[in-house]
Amino acid sequence: MRKSNQGFTLIELIMVIVILGVLAAFALPRFANFSGDARAAAVQGMAGGMKSAAAISHAQWLISSGVLGTTTVTMDGTTIDIEDGYPTIVGIIAAIGGASSLGQFVPTTNPEVANTTPANIVLTLQAGCTVTYSEAFDNNDDGDFADAVETTYEVTIDVTTC
Repeated sequence: MRKSNQGFTLIELIMVIVILGVLAAFALPRFANFSGDARAAAVQGMAGGMKSAAAISHAQWLISSGVLGTTTVTMDGTTIDIEDGYPTIVGIIAAIGGASSLGQFVPTTNPEVANTTPANIVLTLQAGCTVTYSEAFDNNDDGDFADAVETTYEVTIDVTTC
């Protein structure tokens, strides 16, 4: 009596590979969702751009006059609104390249509150995925930024639910 070897045919092996490939194509996006990481990176990139633009604008202000009454500086032909030595919320948008540079960010501006809170602009990709620029604030315009309600500009990010 002759024993036949039992095994898989080539067609059976190919079918198993095809089925595993189809399963992987559906399962991989569930396990490797990188869109939240991409949104968080976009927020961090925008924050970096704002910090750089504010620092360069401040340096230009120092070079051009450094006087607290100066309200604008010009960089590469673009006029940047300055208050207390740093860009205003309108000035920071101009400094980073204008409204067209915001991409999918939706801006919301908040005015100064009764000489206690600086004006700010919040750029939102989605809830919990924002970058905020708060303009420099000197409630008595003495230029020292040392009083409790005086600050230089501030850039903060929120990537809790990107």
